[in-house]
Amino acid sequence: MKRSNLGNLFIVFLVCLTVVVWLVFPPVNDGREKFIRQYAGEIIGSINIVLMACSLTLAARPKWAEPYFGGLDKMYVTHRHTSTAALLLIFVHVLTVPISLSGWALGNYLAVIAFTGIVAIALVSLSPRIPFLNRITGGTYEGWKNLKKYVGIFFILAFIHSLTIRDPLDAFIAINYVQVFFIIGTVAYLQTQFFGRFFKKHIPYTVEQVSHPTNFTTEVTLRAKDTPIAQQRAGQFIFVRFPGEKNLNESHPFTISSAPHEDVLRLTIKASGDFTRALFNELKPGADAIVEGAHGMFDFKNGGQKQIWIAGGIGVTPFLAFIRDLRGTLDHDVDFYYTMRHRDEVLFYDEIETAGIRNPRLKVNIRYSAIGGSLTVEEIAKNAGGDVRGHHVYMCGPLPMVQAFEKKFLALGVPGENIHFEEFNFR
Repeated sequence: MKRSNLGNLFIVFLVCLTVVVWLVFPPVNDGREKFIRQYAGEIIGSINIVLMACSLTLAARPKWAEPYFGGLDKMYVTHRHTSTAALLLIFVHVLTVPISLSGWALGNYLAVIAFTGIVAIALVSLSPRIPFLNRITGGTYEGWKNLKKYVGIFFILAFIHSLTIRDPLDAFIAINYVQVFFIIGTVAYLQTQFFGRFFKKHIPYTVEQVSHPTNFTTEVTLRAKDTPIAQQRAGQFIFVRFPGEKNLNESHPFTISSAPHEDVLRLTIKASGDFTRALFNELKPGADAIVEGAHGMFDFKNGGQKQIWIAGGIGVTPFLAFIRDLRGTLDHDVDFYYTMRHRDEVLFYDEIETAGIRNPRLKVNIRYSAIGGSLTVEEIAKNAGGDVRGHHVYMCGPLPMVQAFEKKFLALGVPGENIHFEEFNFR
C-alpha cells in the first residue's frame, strides 16, 4: 500500500468507526416517538463532526501529515472533499432529525446559527462562479480567506448544539467518542487562527533583495531575522506575506527557487494576479516578511533512474531549485524540457544551459512555442527512445498543460505513481 494513500484511508476508517461505535453502543430506546429517526440523525451528525474535524486539521497544514497524503496540495484536495461531504451531510442531518417548532431549547437556536453560518461560507466559496456572491468577499482571495476562518466558530456551535438540545438520546460512549473529534477540530482551528506564532510556525524574515529577471517576473531574496525555517528540500514551497505592505499582507504559496544549502530563500514569482502584480511594482528591500513552511513532496531524488522534467512558464522554479542543489554529479538520467513562448521570457537561461554542460546526464531542451510549436508527449517519448513506461515524470506549469500531459503519459503506459506534479490551488 502506498504511504501517500494512508491519510485518505484513515479518514474513511474514522467515518466507518463512527458508525460502528453508534451501532455497538446504541442509545437507550426510551420509547419516544420517532426514536429511529433521531438515532439516524445523531449518527449522521456525528459523522459530520468527524469530517469537519478532519477538514480543520488539514487546514492547519501539519507538516507531519504530508507524507500520508502525498504532499500539501493533495491534503487540500482531501480538505475540499471532506468539507464538501460535511456540507452535504448537514442537509441530510437537518432532513433526518425530528423537528418541532414548539419547546425549543438553546441547542435548537445554536443549530440554526451553525447551519446558516456554515452554508453561507460554503456558498461564498463558490463566489468565483456566482457573481453576486463575489461582492461579499470583495472579489479577493484574502476576503474569501478572512470569511472562511469563521467556519471553526460555527463548528464549535454545532457541537454545543448537540449537547444542549431538548431530550437528547442517552448514548454516553458514542457522545464521548465524538467529543474527541470536537476537541481535535477545535485545537486545530485555534492553532491555525491564533496560536501558530507560538509554535514557530510563522517565521520572520527580511526582504534582502528584489530584482526583475524579465519584464513580468520578480525574484525576491529573503533572509531570516533569527532562526530560519526548518531544513527544506529542493522543490518545496513556502507561504509568505509582507505585513508592512498594504497590498501584500496576504499569505500566498510560492516555490523556493534557491537551493536548500543557501543561507537565504529565493522566490521567483510571475506577475499574473493582483497580489503578484503589486509585489512586482511595490516590494522593496528592507520590507518585513512572514514565512511558513516548507511544504511539499515534489522531490526528484525519490524518483527512478530515468526521469523526465517538464516546466511550463513560471513552473520552472522547482527545477531551478533541483539544478541549484546539484553540488556534484547528477545521479539520474534526466530529459529536462522547459517551454516558453519567446526567448526573452526564459528565466536564468545561462544558468540552466551551464548546468546541462556540467552534468552530462542532464539533457536540457528549451522550447520556444511561438517558433517551434507546442511541446508534445509524443515528441518527449520519441527523444526518450520511444518507451517511457519506466520513466518518472515531474511536471510543473499551467494546470491544463499538466493535466493534458498526465493523461497522455498514462496512455503511453507510464504508471500513475510515476507521474509527479503539484497543484497550487488552496482555495
